Amino acid sequence: MAAFVAKQMLGSKMNAVKGLGGNDSEDGDTKDKDDEAERERLEAIKEAEDRRKEKHRKMEAERENMRQDIRDKYNIKKKEEAPEAETQKEPDNPLMRKKKTPEELAKEAEEADQDELTKLKNTLETQVNEWKSQIESKCAIQ
Repeated sequence: MAAFVAKQMLGSKMNAVKGLGGNDSEDGDTKDKDDEAERERLEAIKEAEDRRKEKHRKMEAERENMRQDIRDKYNIKKKEEAPEAETQKEPDNPLMRKKKTPEELAKEAEEADQDELTKLKNTLETQVNEWKSQIESKCAIQ
């Protein structure tokens, strides 16, 4: 009897260990099932998004018809959409502005640093350096 109980306990432990290791064929099946489920989920999301877009497109068309009816009833002219040139302006929202390149940022920083005195100083330095190089070229020591 004790031997029988010991065999059952050993058998149940062996089954538990086999379950931990897993079966490769079952893993492949579950992976395929998971991939298929993911594809179906993505398709369902896409279909729902398409339905939502179509619904909103129809609602906007209905609203535009109502707006046109009101314009016709009260003889209101439809506002013309802004031309492309006006839409290229800097937006009011600083978060929506065009990102500047590093060159543009460096140029702006340089311009901000240069006031009248700094500009005058730089021009004088460049002229002095030019004169110095001319004098050195004429008075070269051999």
